[in-house]
Amino acid sequence: MILEAMRLALRSIFRNKLRSFLTILGVVIGVAAVIAMVTVGQGSSAQVSASVESLGSDIVVLRPGQRGFGPPSGGTPTRRFTLRDAEAVATLPVARAVAPISTASATVVYGNANTTTSITGSTETWAEVSNWSFAGGRNFTASEVRAGAAVCLIGQTVRANLFGAADPVGQQIRVKQISCEVVGLLTPKGAGSFGQDQDDLVVMPVRLVQRRLNGDEDVNSIQIALTKGGDTAAAIVQIQDLMRERRRIGLGDADDFSVTDMKEVASMLNSVNSVLSGMLSSVAAVSLLVGGIGIMNIMLVSVTERTREIGIRLAIGATGGQVLTQFLVEAVVLSLLGGVVGIVVGLGLAWGAGRFMAIPFTPDPMVVALAFAFSAVVGVVFGYFPARRAARLDPIEALRHQ
Repeated sequence: MILEAMRLALRSIFRNKLRSFLTILGVVIGVAAVIAMVTVGQGSSAQVSASVESLGSDIVVLRPGQRGFGPPSGGTPTRRFTLRDAEAVATLPVARAVAPISTASATVVYGNANTTTSITGSTETWAEVSNWSFAGGRNFTASEVRAGAAVCLIGQTVRANLFGAADPVGQQIRVKQISCEVVGLLTPKGAGSFGQDQDDLVVMPVRLVQRRLNGDEDVNSIQIALTKGGDTAAAIVQIQDLMRERRRIGLGDADDFSVTDMKEVASMLNSVNSVLSGMLSSVAAVSLLVGGIGIMNIMLVSVTERTREIGIRLAIGATGGQVLTQFLVEAVVLSLLGGVVGIVVGLGLAWGAGRFMAIPFTPDPMVVALAFAFSAVVGVVFGYFPARRAARLDPIEALRHQ
């Protein structure tokens, strides 16, 4: 009986193709939106986790100024760090490795090719703290850092822009006005937590960047790799105490610096992603409700149009249950068709968004299954009332219907 009901349902659906398409459109939009939102949210969370893991789970970042978001609010200029601050932090037993960071932006030139990229000035410990390995060449040495030697490491994006597929190690490039030897090529890391290209960088000795690019002795931040297995909270307290002493901050006065645990940043970003994904998915799910109402409306119209047909079936011996099953199956088939199309469209949108935003495509089979099941439930719930109305028609009155 079910197979016969499905055959009749499909025949009715394909007999009115345009009307059927418009009927399932609400379900398609709802299922596609939910799957796309959830998949993109999970991909974004995976990207955040991968970025933090690539940096290292035992990393804290010391920055001047209070922790906050957005542009500075004005007032007293923030007092920057110096290399002596980084050297002092390195003496703490909780610090496994310390890398002072001085940043700049400059145009890098090789032959006829040029690119504008970010410049990171640091020490020989930068690669260890940042958990970065080498695809070729070597790291710069402590003596090169002390002397401010004109050597540099480049990322894969800079290599592609300047050298194509050629080996850049040993070549001379010009960073602004500085002629610099490429001594190391970094392994690729891809996009960061906020979609930035982590491979678009040049790393140089910090003293060289300070003297010849920035013209100061400032350090923008200090990255600290903590000892393995240590208490992160206790380590942060030691770092804060040291910096308060060095910066002569009085008892009861607020810190003019911040210490950020990268694990806390990852947790916060993942929480924000989860909340946003949940809110957007809830809004998208309203489309399923609208689609269900559309299915019920069309099924009621279908019952009215086919009243005489229903009367003939009842008159020649069909039971009310058989008529109810026929119309209920038709509503469920419409909804499931919308669910299947919605799944395909949703995964396609999520894949496209992932490529555009440079985040992983991580579809969740559970979410896909739940969206499909929910579309079936929509068909049952919103198809039941029209089907029951058809099953309860009086055969005599139905046969008189014109």
